[in-house]
Amino acid sequence: MDKMPLLKIENLRIEVEKDKAWTEILHGVSLELERGEMLGVIGESGAGKSTIGMAALGYVRPGGRFSGGTVHVNGVEMTSASVATLEKMRGMKVAYVAQSAASYFNPAHTIGQQFAEVLLLKSSMRRADIDRKAATLYRELGLPDPDRIGHRYPHQLSGGQLQRAMIAMAMATDPDLLIFDEPTTALDVTTQLDVLACIKRALARTNTAGLYITHDLALVAQIVDRIMVMRHGNVVEMAPTREILAAPKMAYTQQLLHGFDSGDIEVSGPDMAERALLTIDGLSASYGGGVKVLDDITLHVRRRETVAIVGESGSGKSTLARSICGLLPPTLSTMVFDLQELLPSVEMRDKDTLRRIQLVHQLPDLSLNRAHTVGKIIGRPLQFFHGLKGKARAARVSELLASLELPAAYANRYPDQLSGGEKQRVAIARALAASPDLLICDEVTSALDQLVAAEVLRTIKKLKQEFGLGIIFITHDVATVREIADTVVVMRHGRIVNKGPVHEVLDAPTEPYTKSLVDATPELDADWIKRVRPDISVPGAHLQPAADG
Repeated sequence: MDKMPLLKIENLRIEVEKDKAWTEILHGVSLELERGEMLGVIGESGAGKSTIGMAALGYVRPGGRFSGGTVHVNGVEMTSASVATLEKMRGMKVAYVAQSAASYFNPAHTIGQQFAEVLLLKSSMRRADIDRKAATLYRELGLPDPDRIGHRYPHQLSGGQLQRAMIAMAMATDPDLLIFDEPTTALDVTTQLDVLACIKRALARTNTAGLYITHDLALVAQIVDRIMVMRHGNVVEMAPTREILAAPKMAYTQQLLHGFDSGDIEVSGPDMAERALLTIDGLSASYGGGVKVLDDITLHVRRRETVAIVGESGSGKSTLARSICGLLPPTLSTMVFDLQELLPSVEMRDKDTLRRIQLVHQLPDLSLNRAHTVGKIIGRPLQFFHGLKGKARAARVSELLASLELPAAYANRYPDQLSGGEKQRVAIARALAASPDLLICDEVTSALDQLVAAEVLRTIKKLKQEFGLGIIFITHDVATVREIADTVVVMRHGRIVNKGPVHEVLDAPTEPYTKSLVDATPELDADWIKRVRPDISVPGAHLQPAADG
């Protein structure tokens, strides 16, 4: 009798209820995964990647159902298992790392308390031993102050730090199968490599299997043995990593390899002799307790100029965005917006100033109200700032959805009925509804597949050209900076360490930290990560456990 793989999915079909009828969204997917093996699942937003990951937990989202096929994990059939069996499997035998860590942590409990929860419930470990294990994993994942960071609350960690804390939680029980759903989306490129190294070491040490879901082919190619390409709920192609990279058989896989064009929109650059739309001089800011998080920030943004801000997790990029929006008043600065003093706090600003500066958050799961429909979410700024009601508001909502490549019918959906990429596009549409002059985009393409990201970048280019928008674009993706930005600002530890025209800063970087960011950008070469990080084994061969010490 043949030994069953650790994970075996056969002819899996999943349906969701739409307009009182069942519609199939996963069409007979099959795959196998052995112990110690890692399979990368890639594809555009809505392809069914996360749906497969959830199915491995025996879970389907509300409004959906298993309609055919089987999912076996360690011999247990998950789609028909009892609640008691699923409770024993989840968290212990199979664990899940979500994309938006901040939306999964309970803000009322510390990181350490949430790490310990599953072990206290389902194992015989003592709390002291659990805390030691947590510190070990925090240290492996490069979290600061690993012996004490567990005492902090989620809001006291950056997005990248929260993502690593969630990975530590998933690894806590040494599960047989780990589901990674875009685990490095929120991380800068240098931190991504550290997390990938930790994931590889952990899987090697425990002979754990991994299902790695992502839209980033260059990244996933560095750590997986095989790649499965999905689109519209179907498996397009599946093969060993090196084979996919060297000779993709399907046209869609070839598109993923070569990238998607964001369009040939003619965008006139900023007139550098023109006065700045936004001027910031000597901005510093601190959180409670006097801990300085921004130090002497000076920058200018002109109309039709895109200023990209790059830097590692915790460098102060998002904090700077919040200070500009008045959500974290600076302790020291001069801010001028369109020749008028920009008051430091959002409560002090008039309605028109609020309209003219709009922020698109990194995590749509947190910024979109799950209790409201898409139409209400986008319609609120239309009514608040422009007085649109009824049919006029509905028509404008449809126009905004269309500009982000979403059907008008989505106005009747709720955020939980959308994919991650669709949620982000709704968040962008909401910001555009205010008709801003300055648009601040905080990692708005980090959760999007290449195709959707290209469309979003095309839309931003078009808006910049048509309306003379000034744009601050926060990202950790150097390729995106090259695609969209006129000027780049590099931040580290709350300070600007480099800035200037994109080609001058990135093409031949001389500043050491900037060079490290450029060098850490993954390439579509399975051996690339071996060259830049020799501690990570190449795909295509199972890893040997790392030596102690």
